[in-house]
Amino acid sequence: MDRCLKRAAHTCHQDTPPRMGKEADLDYSLRMRGQMTRILILASLLLPLTACRAPQTAGVVQNEERLYVPSSDPLVAEKLRAWQGLKLGLLMHWGPYSQWGVVESWSICGEDVPWTRRNSDDYVEYKRQYENLKTTFNPRDFEPEEWARAARDAGMRYVVFTTKHHDGFCMFDTKLTDYKITDPRCPFHDDPRADVTRAIFDAFRAEGMWTGAYFSKPDWHSEDYWWPYFPTPDRNVNYEINRYPERWDRFVQYTHGQIEELVTRYGPLDILWLDGGWVRPLTDEQIANRRANPAFRFNRPQSQDIRMDELAAMARRHQPGLLVVDRAVPGVHQNYLTPENRVPDEPLPFPWESCIISGGGWSHSPNATYMSAREGVHLLIDIVAKGGNLLLNIAPGPDGRWQDGAYDLLEGIGDWMHVNGKAIYGSTARAPYKQDNVCVINGADGAVYAIVLADGNDDRPPAEILVPSVKPAPDAVIRMLGDELALTWEQSRNDVVVTIPDSLRENPPCDHAWVFRIPVAE
Repeated sequence: MDRCLKRAAHTCHQDTPPRMGKEADLDYSLRMRGQMTRILILASLLLPLTACRAPQTAGVVQNEERLYVPSSDPLVAEKLRAWQGLKLGLLMHWGPYSQWGVVESWSICGEDVPWTRRNSDDYVEYKRQYENLKTTFNPRDFEPEEWARAARDAGMRYVVFTTKHHDGFCMFDTKLTDYKITDPRCPFHDDPRADVTRAIFDAFRAEGMWTGAYFSKPDWHSEDYWWPYFPTPDRNVNYEINRYPERWDRFVQYTHGQIEELVTRYGPLDILWLDGGWVRPLTDEQIANRRANPAFRFNRPQSQDIRMDELAAMARRHQPGLLVVDRAVPGVHQNYLTPENRVPDEPLPFPWESCIISGGGWSHSPNATYMSAREGVHLLIDIVAKGGNLLLNIAPGPDGRWQDGAYDLLEGIGDWMHVNGKAIYGSTARAPYKQDNVCVINGADGAVYAIVLADGNDDRPPAEILVPSVKPAPDAVIRMLGDELALTWEQSRNDVVVTIPDSLRENPPCDHAWVFRIPVAE
């Protein structure tokens, strides 16, 4: 059946707060100690965006040094190089909260910030109703194979799925809690695809894609993280770990146990994508610095050590070479960095991935407006030209469907990638990455690719382009991808000028951006 006929309009919660982006993850200002190899890097702080359009590039908000520590594991290094060549991936935030169309998890957090807004004056009752969403979550139209086909056709090469967000609801069949989609009190539990994490991973692997498990380190449903004996003033563990070490140890064992389930029962896993960067060890100096920063509202700053060394070692015993992304925690367990909903100004000298909202918010928004295909293509080119990967978020609805806008966006990106993917996969950044509306990239085949971004509503390439800092081979044949016509070119000092005939301008092989392959001198 045609997908447009299979997707119906949904009625959603009417009194939900306005959509807001997730808060920027915690600062990267920790400095690693000891004898580890250290590479200083510059990276922008992660800012939330409320708009559903493609993010604008932005400069470094605070001029601080950041740390990236490469892994010494050769299998991890090899896998990381392969991951950097994938370039385009899919992120999905999905859970019972999709029934209300609210921000994932954050509305049950006690902090007074925009993304925690609730449509209720009674927090206790709101939290009770939020957790009761488990009893009405019934996504019977869940079709992961359709998602996987759409992602593959868009040129995506990997998926990262929210197996558990901060609220603690598990979208996999964990044996360690009944707060999960497969519990008998969830009406979807009797569906053959109730273990949606398994169904998603199987469907995407069948399309040749890598799989990644998003997993929240904090768990606001666990009584060993938010102990009901105490109030919960903020996102942190709500008791003093030093006074109740046995309770914290139970939480650590619970976390390790759930991750061990994911890495042993769900087939080959490529990425463990850990969120909740405030769950980490802290020194006294770092705690003092956090107290001085009112933006974080840490009422009880303390070290929340979940023993990442042990956790990563355990996960890699089961999944050798596994990429571990301990987000916002500089160190050896952050194999690549993840600027959230923003793109750095310049190429960055470390592995990185911008995770970007495609429409609405991270989680399901009723009647979301998605970025256009042109915005999506230009976003991908901008990130790839700077040496990064794009992880594009799409949020399934409460019935298990994507909105039409998500499919339309992926179809538009896929049309462009079908013609130009050779310039994207396996490419690396090249200086200068961009001049005016021309991006330059080192292709995996040794050629240089010049990508001309369409201005405004232009639907045809210009008559002439200047490609900066490129010296073609003496006998180079320059062509536009998707067309066999050899183009006229000439060297102009350190640049090359390529002429595009009217016949090609009037009938280009794609929309939005045009790619030129330039064989270069050795």
